[in-house]
This record gives sequence, structure tokens and C-alpha cells, in this order.
Amino acid sequence: MDIAIIKYNAGNICSVANAVRRLGIEPVITDDAEQIRKADCVLFPGQGEAASTMQYLREHGLDTLIRDLRQPVLGICIGMQLLCRHSEEGNTDCLDIFPVEVKRFRPTLHNQKIPHMGWNSLSNLRSPLYDGLNEGDFVYFIHSFYVPRNEFSIAEADYIQPFCASMRKDNYYATQFHPEKSGRIGERILRNFINLCNA
Repeated sequence: MDIAIIKYNAGNICSVANAVRRLGIEPVITDDAEQIRKADCVLFPGQGEAASTMQYLREHGLDTLIRDLRQPVLGICIGMQLLCRHSEEGNTDCLDIFPVEVKRFRPTLHNQKIPHMGWNSLSNLRSPLYDGLNEGDFVYFIHSFYVPRNEFSIAEADYIQPFCASMRKDNYYATQFHPEKSGRIGERILRNFINLCNA
């Protein structure tokens, strides 16, 4: 099993690599197009800011590469947001794999802090990515922008309003939360994704 983690100017990539290693697989962290294309599956994780990150992807040809991938791809956190059409963060055009918009959280009460940070429960699970999980299982989030619920949603969460916690379209999967920081639940999600790569 060859797992490629896309190397770019985003944080948290090493945490994802360590989570994969705990599953007994040594991933390759790379920005080499050929290595990424030949991998059995691809992880596109990260923490960062949309505009500068998209600029980096374009300058290094990674935007076209990601759009052309045919194996299972999992975007995590900013990776999920960059797979969308457009983000309000920096008024940024993104990869447009999921034809949806990324919105800024706008609190309506004084105790609704931004970023949304910490553990939150998942609902409306509807994908093999969530095999073995239960409605209400908790995962770890940290984000100031969100994707509204949409036709590609395969899991939802609620903070200020209900939002899309996870999406799937064709070979592209995405989570707004961090499976690598979500304990045994996150480990199960990553294992399920790897099983999808073997299917």
C-alpha cells in the first residue's frame, strides 16, 4: 500500500503522517507529481490560509495534479476547503472539485467563539468512510470557515448552525475535522479510507 501525503505550505502534515504510521503504513510526504500519481491513495491535509495556499499550489503545478487524480483522495481541514469552488477566506478561487462555497462563521451570540475549536459530534453519517462509527461520535475540529450542508455531504456537525463535516464526490473524500487528532474514532476513519483504497 503506497500512501502519498501532498507536501505544500501548510501545517499539520507531519501529524497526519504519524497517524498513518500508527496504522502500520509508512507514507511518503512529497510534492513530486509522479510519486503522487502512482500512489494507491493520496492524503491532502493541512492547516493554513486559503489564498496563500492556493497561490502555492498553482505556482508548483499541484492544482492541476490534484484535479487529475483518479485514486482515492482524502482532503483534511484546509484540504477539504481547497477542494471546493471558492472560499470567502481571501475571496479565493479554489480547486472546484466540489462545486460548493466555503463560508465564514458569523457568530450570533456572544459565547460563540471563532475559531470553532474542540470536540464536536457527527451526525447523518452516510458513507463507508464511517463504517463502525455511531451517530454522535466525537471528532476534533479547528476552523473559522465552514462548508454549508450540500448534496455531497456524508457527515454533518453543528456549531452556530448545522454544517458539512465531510463530503464525497467520485474518488474525492474530505473531512473538515482532523481524524489524526480524533483518537480511536479518527483512527477508524483513516483505516476505513485505506480500506477504500484497497477496494
